[in-house]
Amino acid sequence: MNIQETLQTLESLSDEKVKKQHLKIGARENLFGVKMGDIRNLAKKIKTNHALALQLWETENIDARMLAILILNPKELSANELEQMVASEQFTWTADWFYNYVIKEYPDKEQFRERWMKSENVMLARAGWSLTSGRIARNPEGIDIPTMLARIESEIPTAAPEVQWTMNSSLVQIGIYHEQYRVQVIAIAEKLGIYRDYPVSKGCTSPFAPSWINAIVSKKK
Repeated sequence: MNIQETLQTLESLSDEKVKKQHLKIGARENLFGVKMGDIRNLAKKIKTNHALALQLWETENIDARMLAILILNPKELSANELEQMVASEQFTWTADWFYNYVIKEYPDKEQFRERWMKSENVMLARAGWSLTSGRIARNPEGIDIPTMLARIESEIPTAAPEVQWTMNSSLVQIGIYHEQYRVQVIAIAEKLGIYRDYPVSKGCTSPFAPSWINAIVSKKK
């Protein structure tokens, strides 16, 4: 499939309800509103096609970018290309897909983490904290946890909403995986109250750090 055929296919799969849902949570108008399952099925049909993925990304259409994420080859991206792609996508749903399917699979992703965490670009900072959250959970060696906690406590109250979300995730991961800091983490979260009143659907875990930590720790027991 070429770029025109792919876009036509995506448009034919549009669903007005999906479009309205995406717009409601911050998507821009440049989208068709394709169900996630339909995007995944189309990606399976196309398979890996890095050149097409880059063309789809350039359209800035949200559905095209979601498809691009699934068919590109992370190893073929230069560090500069990857950074530009992260900085260019403001819709957090797409940004999360990009993190999970591209950044996490990128060789030497650690080169970005600390630089992005200090970036004035909201989406780079958001991705930097996502990388930190992953490091804290899976490979914490070299991370100064007390310094990290102090930084989170200081910065999270005034952080942009997009960044606040992944900073909170880093705080939670410290509480879950580093028992010696759990009481301190919960005390910080209780004092700040970030996401205390966040609406949560029945059966879902609250992003409020104490609730999230206690839910996961209880399951581990």
